Amino acid sequence: MPELPEVERAVRLLRSIGVGKTICKVETTEDKLVFMQTTHDQFAAEIVNRTIQDVCRYGKVFYLELNGKGRAPVLHFGMTGNLQVRGEEPLRYQESPKRPSVTWPPKYMKFVLHLADEASNVTAEVAFMDARRLGRIRLCISPTAEPPISELGFDPILSMPSMTDFLPMVRRRTCPVKALLLDQSFSAGVGNWVADEILYHARIHPEQRCNTLTDDQLNSLHNHITDVCSTAVAVNADSQQFPENWLFRYRWGKGKKKTDAGTLILPNGEPATIKWVTVGGRTSAYIVELQRLPSNADLGLSNEPQPVSRPLRGGKRKRLVDDLPLQQPSKR
Repeated sequence: MPELPEVERAVRLLRSIGVGKTICKVETTEDKLVFMQTTHDQFAAEIVNRTIQDVCRYGKVFYLELNGKGRAPVLHFGMTGNLQVRGEEPLRYQESPKRPSVTWPPKYMKFVLHLADEASNVTAEVAFMDARRLGRIRLCISPTAEPPISELGFDPILSMPSMTDFLPMVRRRTCPVKALLLDQSFSAGVGNWVADEILYHARIHPEQRCNTLTDDQLNSLHNHITDVCSTAVAVNADSQQFPENWLFRYRWGKGKKKTDAGTLILPNGEPATIKWVTVGGRTSAYIVELQRLPSNADLGLSNEPQPVSRPLRGGKRKRLVDDLPLQQPSKR
């Protein structure tokens, strides 16, 4: 699914073609699931004939600042949401279809904005589409002060906390560090591949518990949360321009298909071993030689097993609250 870098790319596209232009017409498709707390007709009526002043992002959510009275569109791609400008291919990310359609209006369209610039008589059309209907379209009076943005944690680009504040935020948790990174109320915008990339560079196993991280590990984690997101954003989320030593180039397919990148090489010149484990409900890639899960002995703990679940009736088990993210991340 689109994560912080891909959403930032969509924001830059919409900003480049939309700022200063007036929404002269809005086409919509009825979808009571994707349009939240509003209808598709209400959405169109509230934003038409208003000018786009800016397009902003926080985490995986983005919104349009419009002139005049009325609420602002607040958008979330979910798993398969996307933008497409008429006459161009839709924005693509790793698991997008290999041959995207350029038909218009695009399939699975939820709305199309018709944009006009009276000064230069320039027009453009941009569509929001979502095949799996896990995206969300809202109208908010104050986007940053209302859900969903008001319920999000720090944004690694816009509001990364200092190390002094970051350390207790992590240390007080007992869940696996990968699950914490996926929790949008902790780090807004970090999804599955970004979290794996961060932990790979920080040399931390995705299953290591937050309260067992050392000062050095926490410092590395703090640095790489910002570094990975900033690096991906700097190249406009173009994976072909990601550094050669990034895990992203080798993590897809779970070893069942070859990648164009070849084999990831360790610092000592040997080939790396990529393995996968499910953490926080997501498949997580890690490098065996670099991301070691510490044993109880390493941590100075008892070898007795620690309870992480409680039995319920019917053989079901209930996880402890801190073993899961506060908000379940959408699957890619």
